[in-house]
Amino acid sequence: MRHRLFPGFFTGFWLLALLLAVSAASAQDLQSFEKRITVKVLPNGLTLVICERHDAPVFSYTTFIDAGDVNDPSGDSGLAHMFEHLAFKGTSQIGTTNYPAEMVALQKVEAANDAYEAEYLKPVGRDDKKLAQLHQAFLDAQAAAEKYVIPNQFTEVAEANGANNLNAGTGLDDTQYYWSMPENRLELWAWMESGRLADVVPREFYKERDVVMEERRMRVDSNPIGRLEEQFVATAYVAHNYGRSDIGWPSEVSQINATEAMAFHKKYYVGGDIVVAIVGDVDPKTELPMLEKYFSRVPGGPKPEEMTTVEPPQFAEKSVVIREQTQPIYMEGYHRPSYRDPDDAVYDAISDIMSNGRVSRLYRSLVEQQQIAAEAEGASPFPGEKYPSLFAFLAVPLPGHTPAEMRDAIHKEIDKLKTTDVTDAELQMYKTRTRADLLRGLDDNQGLANSLAEYQARFGDWRQLFLQLDRVDKVTKADILLVANQVFVASNRTSAEIDTESPPAAAKQDGGAQ
Repeated sequence: MRHRLFPGFFTGFWLLALLLAVSAASAQDLQSFEKRITVKVLPNGLTLVICERHDAPVFSYTTFIDAGDVNDPSGDSGLAHMFEHLAFKGTSQIGTTNYPAEMVALQKVEAANDAYEAEYLKPVGRDDKKLAQLHQAFLDAQAAAEKYVIPNQFTEVAEANGANNLNAGTGLDDTQYYWSMPENRLELWAWMESGRLADVVPREFYKERDVVMEERRMRVDSNPIGRLEEQFVATAYVAHNYGRSDIGWPSEVSQINATEAMAFHKKYYVGGDIVVAIVGDVDPKTELPMLEKYFSRVPGGPKPEEMTTVEPPQFAEKSVVIREQTQPIYMEGYHRPSYRDPDDAVYDAISDIMSNGRVSRLYRSLVEQQQIAAEAEGASPFPGEKYPSLFAFLAVPLPGHTPAEMRDAIHKEIDKLKTTDVTDAELQMYKTRTRADLLRGLDDNQGLANSLAEYQARFGDWRQLFLQLDRVDKVTKADILLVANQVFVASNRTSAEIDTESPPAAAKQDGGAQ
């Protein structure tokens, strides 16, 4: 699963290397890709994007579902993530020894779970003896359904036929499925991928729910930065779903059921909400009819309505402090617009200059020069990008230094950004690095499939992947000054920190000195 932890440091590219990368890939311009890319919108609304690359007999793909954690219904946080797990459990034809009998058994599992939950959730008058009996009946029903399961068959079939890097990820804004495969297995892939979109089975659902609960314990409950991030976004947002736990609140994840997961699938896994991008040794002239046949099985329907909740402007500084016996950490964030804002490239420029690796202002100031921090970085947009989000900073103090010092040092760098133009070298580095990063990504089939699917879904046109460079080139020093002064103000700031708490004094032994 994709997680929203801050990115790691940018490692090891000097300006000369970036310029060489741009020069080497300069042939990969928009016109050359237009000759090799075919877009087909099927009658069910699903969009296929095919990019021909015949260098090797392989292909990579990305299935992009324009729904993620932010779309979880109220009271069901974690549902999008749960469904991602479900998508690996197979279909009515993969993963079962007897689907008709298994379906009957799964209905009994759901009925048993409903009966158990109804008793468990009684506000008064809960019968503990009855509850134990209902829980045992639920476990027995699961065991009966498990008899029909062929564990991991979906993954094993794919990997036995050459699938590589088979994975998926649920983000706040979307869910993505992907792998690479030999070209001569294209039809098998189309059958399998369209099958798990159209013919999903709630197999081993409650077993996977336990897995997700364990993920939460590892990533949040037992992880200081995970706990800090969760409290940080919950404090920064008062209305929008970005303020909810991305993996789900414990009381909600523990009560998600298979019926709710299938309802989520029915609403969001429809043609209008799905883009499938395929990059590699694929010929649309001969293989598009086959792809249409399989992916036309996906239920049709328009794209679900976008979220209408708008986070109100923040008018007062907010903060949260966690006191515990762990590493001190400081983070702060400022509300910023979504990726559709005309100044989106300006925010990217600020992020690059302030926090992109060892040449960034934060790293050089806090880590190298002042030597007060072990890490200093930023993330924008954070925690998502589809809706208005945050421009966030994080610093981890070295021993002997405090979150307060991190805050003051970050604010000094922000003040410089608001009062003095960035240098010509910094601005050019951002533009060169952005172009080089894009072009390097185009060299990799999987990276290109990811980008084509996302840009087609987000903008309705994959060409925006290239046209974004025009917006990058137009960013000026004056733009950076203007945006910095608009956004980085105290009333728009939310901060969060972990203050290290001293361990309690050792208890005096009985009979010891008083």
